[in-house]
Amino acid sequence: MALDKKLISLTDEELIKEFQDNNTIDAYEILVRRFKDPLMNFVFRFVGDRDVSTDIVQDTMIKFYLNKDSYKSIAKFSTWIYTIAGNLAKNELKRRGRRSMVSISNSDDEDFTLQIEDKKFIAPDRAADNEIKSKIVQNALLKVKTVYREMIVLRDIEGFSYEEIVEMTGISIGTVKSRINRGRAHLQKLLKNIYEV
Repeated sequence: MALDKKLISLTDEELIKEFQDNNTIDAYEILVRRFKDPLMNFVFRFVGDRDVSTDIVQDTMIKFYLNKDSYKSIAKFSTWIYTIAGNLAKNELKRRGRRSMVSISNSDDEDFTLQIEDKKFIAPDRAADNEIKSKIVQNALLKVKTVYREMIVLRDIEGFSYEEIVEMTGISIGTVKSRINRGRAHLQKLLKNIYEV
């Protein structure tokens, strides 16, 4: 089924308005396609389990569909949908409780590989080295306290501004910056030897 080409060129905010006002399913589908992979990356970095991440992203899209009218145009759509996904991810972590063992997927899916080197061709030995480093970074990230990890993922991996993070989390900008700094410091300690040699 082809999507309405006119809708594809609309901004996220225009699409959600179209979905709210006219219940246009194509608008919903376009937003799902735009946000599915970035949300999967965000949630995976947060919870560290691909299957659980898939479930959370699906739940996010269901909540988005069912609660479309709760979105208000004063915020960016991305802020709103990341807030939903972040809350579901936090609930999952609370539900699981704290675990001492962390499971990292051995999948070869490059969508979730931390970019270490941005070149068209990477020699096989460097590619293998980058994959190993990526897994080490993900493992270390999962050892960072949840409140700090959320801030690092939103700021450093997803690239949200401090102001957008404030909107998503409802905490002050000073607290956001403080948590980012503490999280980065903890992550740096965990990774201090990864880039040596």
